[in-house]
Amino acid sequence: MKLAVCAKGEGLSAQVDERFGRCIFFVIVDTENEESVVSIRNSNADAAGGAGPQAAQLLAGVGADAVALGNVGPNAAEALKTAKIEVFTGIVGTVANVVQQFREGKLVLLTEATVPSHAGMKNRRGGKG
Repeated sequence: MKLAVCAKGEGLSAQVDERFGRCIFFVIVDTENEESVVSIRNSNADAAGGAGPQAAQLLAGVGADAVALGNVGPNAAEALKTAKIEVFTGIVGTVANVVQQFREGKLVLLTEATVPSHAGMKNRRGGKG
């Protein structure tokens, strides 16, 4: 299985990044052969909007089967679901830690967003949306 891990750097020793759409790197690990590791820069990290859905498209394009992340918004969660990419949370430490946690079944499978949409957050704060 190709597992994408949100990370602050490249490779297995990189620290994880709680963010999904705005993480700096995705480290893609073949969980059956840990020697197969590819780090790709998230070109959507600085996007003005839609970073989550665009990141989901990026992962679909590289053939990721699953992603391990900290938080995911509703638009990104829907995009990942549409792309048939499983979403896991509970990440801590390094990418290598997350891969081990995944293999041990310690990550939590998500079926919905963990945070509200940015538009909804603006409305609650009195913004115009």
